[in-house]
Amino acid sequence: MPRVEPVTGEESSSPHDRATPAPPRPSRVRHLRAVLGATPRRRTDTTRPRAVSRWRGLRWLRVPGYVVVCWIALGISLAGTEQMGRYDLSVDLAVVTSFAQGGAVVLALWRPVPAWALSLAGTVVAAVAARPILVGHPLPGPDWPWNHSEVLAHAIVLLFLALRVPSRVSLAALAGTGMATWVIQGLVGGATYTSTGVTAVAVFAVVVLVGTAFRGLGEARTQLVEQETITAEERARRTLLEERNRIARELHDVVAHHMSVISIQAQVAPHLVDNPSEELRENLEGIRHNALEALAELRRVLGVLRSENPDDPYGLGAAGAGSAPDAPQPTLDRLDALIDNTRAAGLRVVTEIRGEAPAYPPGVQLSAYRIVQEALSNALRHAPGSEVRVALTHDRGGLHLEVTNSRPSGHVRPSPGAGHGLLGMRERATMLGGHVTAHPTLHGGFSVTGYLPRDGTASPPPEDGPPPPDLELIFPDDHRPPASGKPAPPTGEDGP
Repeated sequence: MPRVEPVTGEESSSPHDRATPAPPRPSRVRHLRAVLGATPRRRTDTTRPRAVSRWRGLRWLRVPGYVVVCWIALGISLAGTEQMGRYDLSVDLAVVTSFAQGGAVVLALWRPVPAWALSLAGTVVAAVAARPILVGHPLPGPDWPWNHSEVLAHAIVLLFLALRVPSRVSLAALAGTGMATWVIQGLVGGATYTSTGVTAVAVFAVVVLVGTAFRGLGEARTQLVEQETITAEERARRTLLEERNRIARELHDVVAHHMSVISIQAQVAPHLVDNPSEELRENLEGIRHNALEALAELRRVLGVLRSENPDDPYGLGAAGAGSAPDAPQPTLDRLDALIDNTRAAGLRVVTEIRGEAPAYPPGVQLSAYRIVQEALSNALRHAPGSEVRVALTHDRGGLHLEVTNSRPSGHVRPSPGAGHGLLGMRERATMLGGHVTAHPTLHGGFSVTGYLPRDGTASPPPEDGPPPPDLELIFPDDHRPPASGKPAPPTGEDGP
């Protein structure tokens, strides 16, 4: 019976999409393949760690190992044929049982459980066939029920088995080997022979223990790689959400300002008209009431997006450095004060403004101010003593931004930043339909360029490639070696 999924707020386009069949249970064939040590089929999920996928692409490196194992198997087969001669077996039986051991070693590379069964069966057949010959054999007698080639082959098979299958399967195979040895040597027994059962089982136990340990180590490393990959993805996702929440908190003031203006205008409008009708008064009162309700809802949204730091309610910086809740959001008019503060911190800043500034929406002005602020902060943090050029170009379509710094002339200290700089710039520009690019310059500096459309119409980002030559600035200090000995381009993420 199909299982109906719970309602999640999005209706399916057809009844077939609404009723989803229950997930099938793992088939017995798949379970049997796992028990027999078969290689699982390649998964199609996209969450596989990149390191695992990279190693799967280097399967050709296994070929030399396969060749070595095949040569070892051939040597075991030839040595086993010679040792079977001490049992006075027929040539055909000796060759079959000996090459069964060699074939089991090769088969263990892909199917370790069937290889274990083949190796154990060959040993049992050889031991049972040699038992009548042990009667009257001169002392000290041949090795029985395991000879040296059989012990080596079975140990290799158990090692591959322990490396490929779960430990419970390895222990079950070891128990089966020990049980078969006890039945042949302890219950059936022979006349004159050199006992090798206890020694062989002890060797097999050590081999299984080593193989299980290496398998556990490999699984632990794989889980560590997967966990690191998941942690990195979660960190990137959390960083993105934090930047979006920060932008939303700032835009709250812009929206709240417009709603306040609407409320005030709706309240004042009846006094600007002589004898306004009752219907006009009711409509304007409704507009004012809706605006006030919208303001209240915005306050609730801001409470949900509030910063965890009480000293920084807007999430704009470190503790004690944030803006007050009632402080107005910055606009392009405050860029001069921002640049003056940057100069006071030790950077040489040159400004260049082209074109007449139109009346930009508050969101565009806020985003432009934050992008320039973050770029100057990066230059101050990563390129001390450098010279910075801030260029603003106004045109009909929107605002072009460019912040370029030369290579640092002072010692560059490790950055304590959280790595949100470039991400926040791109999120602000994308929100308005623009884009931001950042790249190092040819002379050891760094350049941040961006475009913010005036009307919010998305524009295609520039194609990836080398930066255009007109974006590079050659400052007088570009020919002097940096104090740190190595240029360190500033970014918001501790590297380009």
